Amino acid sequence: MVLESLITPFKAENRPGRLIFLGFLYSTVAIFLSLWIFKTYSSLIMVFLTVMACIPLLYNTIKMEEKKDLQDMGERWLLKEHGKALYAFMALFIGIALSCTLWYVVLPSDTVSVLFETQTATIQNINPHLTANAVGGLNSFVRIFLNNIKVLIFCILFSFLYGSGAIFILTWNSSVIGAAMGNFIRSNLAYYSDFVGFEKTAQYFQVISIGLLKYVIHGIPEILAYFVAGLAGGIISVAVIRHDFGTRKFEHILLDSADLLLLSIFLLFISGLLEVYVTPVIF
Repeated sequence: MVLESLITPFKAENRPGRLIFLGFLYSTVAIFLSLWIFKTYSSLIMVFLTVMACIPLLYNTIKMEEKKDLQDMGERWLLKEHGKALYAFMALFIGIALSCTLWYVVLPSDTVSVLFETQTATIQNINPHLTANAVGGLNSFVRIFLNNIKVLIFCILFSFLYGSGAIFILTWNSSVIGAAMGNFIRSNLAYYSDFVGFEKTAQYFQVISIGLLKYVIHGIPEILAYFVAGLAGGIISVAVIRHDFGTRKFEHILLDSADLLLLSIFLLFISGLLEVYVTPVIF
């Protein structure tokens, strides 16, 4: 009752920057608790503990967004209002990803291998499929886009069945992205570890910046798409719980959710293009 009570949905939407710190805090507490109590299974336990801290905030935010749907606002105004919640969710995600990145870099290698064991296996399964040539790029784009659509469906389903259930998938993705950024930074810092003085410091900052940028380019629109889909599923779930089913207002909610789903698919399309055709060229 402590961590999840640090901020209200209203404050979260109006001051989303605070959620970067809270996401970092939630994830950090979860990481050290999982290492302390369930070290062997810490790569998954830390995700569950982070989710436990995030669920009250996300569920109450989704309920607040569903109430906006009942006010007969125009679709453009509704999307603008939902944007506040999405900014808050993204800030929370960024905080979790930054926490995973930091602890991947600074913790001892034997601890990191246990803490991010499942995330590392996931990254290793993804990387061989990415190619830079044109034909391979097209195949990779189709594969990545279809896989992301599958995750999108899971987000909708989890949100509909569990209200804010999509937060599990999103927290898992943030831990994977955090591990990927941490691995890139850690590997390159080791390469430059022979340098001394200002040159060494400059290389450190350069590696960290590149490591973050490499995954942020396509990661932001991809995760935003999942949040949009999760919000759509959550809004429908809350509407059904409130017995709005079958009313004119429920039709308005379905229309709003359909707009959100179309937006999420468009964001996934853009994310796939960036991941396959832009990121490999830059890095």
